[in-house]
Amino acid sequence: MRTIWKRAVAMALAALAAAVPATAQVAPGGPVTPYVDPAKAYLFAHMTKERYGVLYYSVSLDGFHWTRLNGGKPVSADYHGHASIAQGPDGRYYLVGNNSDEDPLIRFWVSDDLVRWAPFGTYRPDLKDIPGHPHAMQRIGAPKLYFDTPSRQFLLTWHTPNEDGNREDPERYWASQRTLYVQSPDLKTFGAKPRRLFSWDMATIDTIVQPDPRGGYCAVIKDERYPSYEWTTGKTIRISCAAQLLGPYPLPGAPLSPNFREAPTLVRSPGDKDWLLYYEQYAGTSYGLSMAPTLQGPWYQVSGNSGVPEWNRYEMPGGTRHGSMLPISRRQYDALRAAFPEG
Repeated sequence: MRTIWKRAVAMALAALAAAVPATAQVAPGGPVTPYVDPAKAYLFAHMTKERYGVLYYSVSLDGFHWTRLNGGKPVSADYHGHASIAQGPDGRYYLVGNNSDEDPLIRFWVSDDLVRWAPFGTYRPDLKDIPGHPHAMQRIGAPKLYFDTPSRQFLLTWHTPNEDGNREDPERYWASQRTLYVQSPDLKTFGAKPRRLFSWDMATIDTIVQPDPRGGYCAVIKDERYPSYEWTTGKTIRISCAAQLLGPYPLPGAPLSPNFREAPTLVRSPGDKDWLLYYEQYAGTSYGLSMAPTLQGPWYQVSGNSGVPEWNRYEMPGGTRHGSMLPISRRQYDALRAAFPEG
């Protein structure tokens, strides 16, 4: 009888253990080995502290540990900008950038394989008479690209100010930044003039848009007001979710990062269990990471790049700056490592 009872207890405990997620079985602070999907990997297209605006590649198998390719050298002699890549409906990859904020043109490149990029075209936004953003300056900051499958439209976003800074008030320029957008089916034709993406009166830059698997879309933004007792969320990464691609988006929630972070980029972890939100501690100091099971949270900050290896849950090459991450296949990962050896 006792043997039968012990066997029943053992079976119950085994069933309970199987029902508990694997992450719950790891004690807080204990060693973690990230899951690796044998068919998938990640590409991070970015610039560096040493060469602002120039295109570099880093890759990862688990989304947490990143390796710089090409012996630490750039992968393109032509590109300049804050790298943002979207895969179009034709399966090709489209990269957006500009020569500087003063450049009146937003520039596009195209690639079949993420190895070779060819110029694709340009777009010159008309920044006069923007509704809700009067006297917009001829400045185009960090254009970003997203292809929306339901509408079969590219969404192109960037930030533009309408006030100049001065020595007494340098932050006036940044506090006047607003996120603008246009749509295009092919990055050749742009039907409407730029408009503001958000109705709220808050400075935003570095906006990216992510479809939510639960429905709708989430916009990840940098709150560009300078932090103070009156505006404690300044210079942090925040998120706002809406039912439609173009909103209306409600005011963003609480910060997902510390102050003085920017350039968010977002990917799903292998197995689609978690969201990994990376952001730069500028200027090129380090990269931070926050995680959540859903885009609505709960979010927490992950330890990494600490200088103490046993504390680190992720590793990013030093000097990495603004860019975008995207999931790739293991075959693409191998091709990139062959084309741009580690050195």
